[in-house]
Amino acid sequence: MQKLFIRRLILGVLLFTLVIPSGERFAWAQDKDKNKDKQTPQAQTTPGFSISVTVPVVSLDVVVTDNNGNYLTDLKKENFRVNEDGAVQSITNFAPSEAPITIVLLLEFSKLGYEYFTYNAVNWAAGFLGNLKPNDWVALETFNMRSNVDVDFTHNRDEILHGLSTLYFPPFSESNLFDAVSDVLDRIKDAKGKKAVLVLASGIDTFSRINLDQTLKRIRETDATIFTVGVGERVFMAQQPGAFGEQLIYVQAQNQLRTFAAMTGGRSWFPRFDGEIPSIMQDVAASLRNQYSLAYSPSNETLDGKYRKIKVELVAPDGGPLTVLNQKGKKVKFQVYARQGYTAPRSSATGN
Repeated sequence: MQKLFIRRLILGVLLFTLVIPSGERFAWAQDKDKNKDKQTPQAQTTPGFSISVTVPVVSLDVVVTDNNGNYLTDLKKENFRVNEDGAVQSITNFAPSEAPITIVLLLEFSKLGYEYFTYNAVNWAAGFLGNLKPNDWVALETFNMRSNVDVDFTHNRDEILHGLSTLYFPPFSESNLFDAVSDVLDRIKDAKGKKAVLVLASGIDTFSRINLDQTLKRIRETDATIFTVGVGERVFMAQQPGAFGEQLIYVQAQNQLRTFAAMTGGRSWFPRFDGEIPSIMQDVAASLRNQYSLAYSPSNETLDGKYRKIKVELVAPDGGPLTVLNQKGKKVKFQVYARQGYTAPRSSATGN
C-alpha cells in the first residue's frame, strides 16, 4: 500500500514537470513567493489590535464686514491668513460658499419674563422665514425644561409658520438653554454643507443637566455657526437701578449668548424694539450667504484631542495688513467672523 502511494506521488511529479513549461513553473514559483511576502506584514503585526488614524482637514466659514455692516465679497485666497496656535497654515481650498443653508430656529418657550421672552422669540422667528430660498433647509425646535423638535427639517416655510402658531402657552418656567444648545448641535453634527443655529432666547439657564463649561466644550467641537438674538432686553432694561442680583443675571445671560456666537464665527444682537428685527434677520441670512469657505490640513499632526485656537486675518498680497477703501477712497475698518478654534481628533487603537 505504501509502495503504491509512493509510485503515484512520483508519477504526479513527472506529469507536472512534463505538462507545465519551465517558464510557467518559474512564474508560479514567483507568485508563491509574492503571496508569502504579502503575508509577512500581517505576521509581524501585534495580534488582536488595529490602529485607526484620521488625518484632519479643518474647514472654516469666514465672513468679513466693514464698520458699516457691508459685506466684503471680492476677497481672494491670498487675502486670508490662518493661524493655528500661532503657526501660519497653508490654505488648501478656498471658494465663496454658495451651498444651501441648513438652519435650526431654537426658541425659548418658557414662562420666564411673564412669557414675554416666548412672545418675542415666536414673533421674531417668523420674521426670519422670508429670507429663506426654496432649496434651504429649516427646522423649528423649542426648549423649556426639555428640548422639543416641533418641526423637523423642511423646505416648506409654511410648516414652520404652522409650528410657530401652536406655541401659545409654555408648560414650564424652566429655561434649560445649555441642554438645548448641546442637543441641537448633536442633532446636526452629521449634516452636510453650511449649517447654522439661530437661538432666540433670554440667555438665562435655570435647570440644565450640563453646566456652562460642558456647553462650551460641546461648542468647541461643532462646525455649525451659532447666531443669537436676545429676547429679554426690554425686560432687563426695565429693572430698578440697584437691583444687583437681577442685573448680574442679565449681564451673565448676555455674555453667554455672545460667547456662543463668537466661538463659532456667528454674531449676536440684543434688540429693544420690534422695528429692529427685519434688519437683524436679513443680517443672519446675509452672513450665511456671504461666507468664504476655507480649508487646511494642520501642520500640527498630533492627534491628541486638544483644543486648537484659530485666528483668521486679512492680509495684502505682500503679506502686510490689508487696506480697505470705501467709495470715497477713505480707509475703513473691517471685522472678520470665523470660529475661534476646533478640537483635534484622537488616535485610537481598537481590538479585533
